[in-house]
Amino acid sequence: MTDQPPRPTLRRAPAPPSAANSPAGVRRAPPPANKAPGNRAIPAGQTNTAAQGAGGTVRLNKRMAELGMASRREADEWIGKGWVKVDGKVAEMGMQVLPGVRIEIDKQAQGQQANQVTILLNKPIGIVSGQAEDGHEPAITLIQPQNRWAEDNARFFFHGSQLKSLVPAGRLDIDSTGLLVLTQDGRVARQLIGEDSVMEKEYLVRVVYTGVANSAAANSPAATYGGKVQQLSRIDDDDPVGTDVQSVFPPEKLKLLRHGLRLDDQALKPAKVEWQNPEQLRFVLTEGKKRQIRRMCELVGLRVVGLKRVRVGKVMLGNLPVGQWRYLQPHEKF
Repeated sequence: MTDQPPRPTLRRAPAPPSAANSPAGVRRAPPPANKAPGNRAIPAGQTNTAAQGAGGTVRLNKRMAELGMASRREADEWIGKGWVKVDGKVAEMGMQVLPGVRIEIDKQAQGQQANQVTILLNKPIGIVSGQAEDGHEPAITLIQPQNRWAEDNARFFFHGSQLKSLVPAGRLDIDSTGLLVLTQDGRVARQLIGEDSVMEKEYLVRVVYTGVANSAAANSPAATYGGKVQQLSRIDDDDPVGTDVQSVFPPEKLKLLRHGLRLDDQALKPAKVEWQNPEQLRFVLTEGKKRQIRRMCELVGLRVVGLKRVRVGKVMLGNLPVGQWRYLQPHEKF
């Protein structure tokens, strides 16, 4: 007769300790924090994360941004420090307000905001706008005393603290040159690149006419120049004019550049596009899709060989030399 193997002993897992039977000195973990919509944890001190509330209310930081008082992040910082009052009472983080409420900010917040700087840089080719990538230096590395334009008469003294939280308000591709705005002021950033921004940006664009449309550029920024990296040339105001592109470029395609093209399956907003000289176009855009001008040009058989941004809003690049910077003066407005 064959021996039967012993049956395994089954044991129930112990119940989690309760407050009554927990060992001395051991505390149970607290219950999970309340979750906001979308399963995101609500930030500490904040009771509501919805941008819109019941009865036509909006979140206080959103309302402050709409009024141009501060960026949302800045508003949250001030609210957390007790620097914001709503109808005479100290505001709470995440509170909802009606559009007609009276919002006041403390003098400390006003002073902090007054010390924020906005800098205009003539970005060279080969410099990236934001974070360093592929061995290329970011634009902020050029913001040093030795690169300040000698003709900058703004009454600001450079200090290293001005580099803190200094970020580009918009981007300019590595192979483009011209006006790049860097700012510590969230109001300026929202004005230039906010979701509801319609700020004009003006470009000089040197082109050659290939006559061959690159349809792949409509859905892929990487498809420009047939997917090959191409170094653009720098545009200088006194450059001689070469090939007469204007005379061979079909007028109906110029109309398409102004309105009628699509990128990433979306219709582009109307643009102002005119000939600046026989081989250079002037573009004025109110949107900024990735490599937008290059892609627009390739859809109508043009190839961009030089691109320079000369204006953002009402602020001109002017005579600012390549690689140098200046402060936005108090009287200048975008």
